[in-house]
Amino acid sequence: GKNEYDLLVVGGGSGGLACAKEAAQFGRRVAVVDYVEPSPQGTTWGLGGTCVNVGCIPKKLMHQAALLGGALKDAQHYGWNISQPVHHTWSVMAQGVQNYVKSLNWGHRVQLQEKKVKYFNIKGSFSDPHTVRGVTKAGKETILTADNIVLATGGRPKYPMDVPGALEHGITSDDVFWLKESPGKTPLVHYLYIVFIEIVVYICLTDVSPDVSLECAGFLTGIGLDTTVMMRSIPLRGFDQANHISKIKQMCFTTQQQMASLVTEHMESYGTKFLKRCFPTKVEKLKSNRLQVTWKNADLDTEETDSFDTVMWAVGRAPNTKTLNLEAAGVKTNSETGKIIVDASEATSVPHIYAIGDITEGRPELTPTAIAAGKLLAQRLFGQSSELMDYDNVPTTVFTPLEYGCVGLSEESAVQRHGSDNIEVYHAYYKPLEFTVAERDATQCYMKMVCLREREQRILGLHFIGPNAGEVIQGFALGIKCGATYPQMMKTVGIHPTCAEEVTKLHITKRSGLDATVTGC
Repeated sequence: GKNEYDLLVVGGGSGGLACAKEAAQFGRRVAVVDYVEPSPQGTTWGLGGTCVNVGCIPKKLMHQAALLGGALKDAQHYGWNISQPVHHTWSVMAQGVQNYVKSLNWGHRVQLQEKKVKYFNIKGSFSDPHTVRGVTKAGKETILTADNIVLATGGRPKYPMDVPGALEHGITSDDVFWLKESPGKTPLVHYLYIVFIEIVVYICLTDVSPDVSLECAGFLTGIGLDTTVMMRSIPLRGFDQANHISKIKQMCFTTQQQMASLVTEHMESYGTKFLKRCFPTKVEKLKSNRLQVTWKNADLDTEETDSFDTVMWAVGRAPNTKTLNLEAAGVKTNSETGKIIVDASEATSVPHIYAIGDITEGRPELTPTAIAAGKLLAQRLFGQSSELMDYDNVPTTVFTPLEYGCVGLSEESAVQRHGSDNIEVYHAYYKPLEFTVAERDATQCYMKMVCLREREQRILGLHFIGPNAGEVIQGFALGIKCGATYPQMMKTVGIHPTCAEEVTKLHITKRSGLDATVTGC
């Protein structure tokens, strides 16, 4: 055709790369445009998007570092002689994590080259519906034309711009994984929470879930930092709800509060501090180079202050669409969220322009869904496929110290959809065998299964708090995707002794009011 490429992908994250590589399998002319705008603190990274560089991968590795710290404490109960105190060196962990991430960056470059996908490290924006103008860091211009264009630019962390000093003095998840030295006393701030670690983290629930804040607070506490989370309202308020779509907007309170309270109670018991119903009003740099945070305590109606080495903001994410010049292409967005409006086939308001991943309205902000959507889109465009992405029953996990995994509907969503009389909830508090000898508190280890109450008792949702929640939920997700029923689950033989087997033994209903604590085999 008259255009240079059959497919141009704007955005080099998981979804965009998956789409480009899949399209190349069909012998098409494919190009990828990717550019990382430095964070306000100057942090940059390579090809691979949020998940690889500043999300899932470094987060899980640092979570693992914290789990190892906990294992060292447990080890003494199992006969291991470990001299105390045990110290953690941030720089060693950071170097290992960052080296692995860089290897993934290089791996993506190699894969694109092997599949004959042209890669441009340029910042792209539309000139017209078929043309993207790219500019390099040095200002050199490149013009690219394509028959089909896929937008997959993801999102970036927000800053609370109404808080003086927030932008100048704070960091976000874009920065924390690339710090060479320990953040020290850092506060994590969320409009629902603020985490102070010798770091202050302020968490604000807006367009994305606050799981990042709790995950960061969890591993920062786990490696020995004094951490505080400031919460404006409730934790994890988008979870335990239908499909985890628009996590913040579709708020479900009872179950969500129940599960989130268990997660935060466990974090508190292991040293993370929480300032509840508090929100920051300003951040100032002291002569000592520490950061003084001032906040309002809504319950006491008082103004309070403390100083920290680092302030980390976790107040939501915004779609990375402002620089795309979407107006020139006629691509419509949701004016409130800035996200691109797409149909079931990922098509935007312009038939040959598509969007996938975190920038799309009403889609889960999850790496595996973006990858799957990207592959299916390429297959529909070039492989004579008609299969659409199925966004129902997508499993996910929050990697807090005690992990929370879930798939399917929350209790509230199930009740809203089917009526309370038609829903049965089975639940249990259990104790992992690994916790016994080490005498670890298992008070917050909990699971529940949401089912239809009618004869077949189809499983609508499963929620699990405990060790290795992601590994547990992944297997059960297949069953739920295939329409598993409660009787089928009860006929499933558990693997003993595991935490996951407790799911196959759920028999106490919430409706009964009986004690749901597991007491034996």
